[in-house]
Amino acid sequence: MRALCFYLPQYHPIPENDEWWGPGFTEWTNVAQARPRFRGHYQPHIPADLGFYDLRLEETRIAQAELAKEYGVGGFCYYHYWFEGRQLLERPFDEVLASGKPDFPFCLCWANGHWTRRWDGMDSEVLMRQDYTFYDAAEHMEWLVRAFRDRRYVRVGGRPLFLVYQPEALVNRAALIRTWRETAARLGEPELFLCAVKSPGDRTTYAEALADGFDAMTEFAPTGRMAAVEGRLGALRTFARRAARRLKVELLAPVRARLHVFSYRELAEESMRRVPEGERVFPCVMPSWDNTARRRTGATIIQNDDAGLYGRWLEHACRRVAGNPADERIVFINAWNEWAEGCHLEPDLRNGRRFLEATRDALAPYAQAPARRAPSAPRAAGVA
Repeated sequence: MRALCFYLPQYHPIPENDEWWGPGFTEWTNVAQARPRFRGHYQPHIPADLGFYDLRLEETRIAQAELAKEYGVGGFCYYHYWFEGRQLLERPFDEVLASGKPDFPFCLCWANGHWTRRWDGMDSEVLMRQDYTFYDAAEHMEWLVRAFRDRRYVRVGGRPLFLVYQPEALVNRAALIRTWRETAARLGEPELFLCAVKSPGDRTTYAEALADGFDAMTEFAPTGRMAAVEGRLGALRTFARRAARRLKVELLAPVRARLHVFSYRELAEESMRRVPEGERVFPCVMPSWDNTARRRTGATIIQNDDAGLYGRWLEHACRRVAGNPADERIVFINAWNEWAEGCHLEPDLRNGRRFLEATRDALAPYAQAPARRAPSAPRAAGVA
């Protein structure tokens, strides 16, 4: 069983963030400014064991991996930001790749949405647009193959695992995927294991993903139901503003989203009841969710202080994939360090290591000696 944690590399300053948000901005800027919005609301989330770290430091990245390994986490899934050949937040992963440290498995997830001021992937206030007009799929894959060749890279049946966060956004998706596979083969990496993420708001079905060349799908927590609720509320606000303009009247009160609060228990139980879309769908769980640190209005709060409930959700996810081929016994956890979304396994001052302990306990029945790295024997593209 491999539990792979989504990993955010936003904890170091970059020139673009300095320009857009102010000198020295990192994810910690939002985290430290968060405040409770109602009685019993848990904010701010303050890191404990690892502190307010800087991902430019190798010591920090090693400490993260050692902590994750201690509690049974099988690897990090780094978010990868690629905009027509330009990258953002690339330094931590580039240094992991160049140095060989930490000695801990990893894979990549292309966060292929727009870079926005609202931090939510919406098109409003776009700072860097993900424009596929001049996207060079071959160039991108040539860069990716450098990472795939690393001995630490997570493979499924010898095939490097690569995720796409918004598969619906890909223009000419089937042709693009063919180019990826052909380029990888030309460079000596003949077979890829491509995984479409069922991210919030993405309408790609399992059948559509496979038909266009993906090998599997990964669920994402929180579910699209949360995004659907926010989307409906956003549509109502837009309608009200437009109607007011047409009627040339002033709204009696600002039409804005305040807070969307959901029950973690209901979300977890709904997820455990849900029937997967297809056979090759990897489950995803989360310890909690709260993006009030990033959003003054319209934030979503799914607060959870019950590590045991999270552990039961993770146990269920493990049972779902326990019968898969050995290399496909994979579950995803959102996330290792999404601090501004209140979604982290890294210890905080309130919960300490309780969620890490629940992770270890859920994975313990499936613990086994590390498997040998499977050979990457050539196969026909798209064959499971």
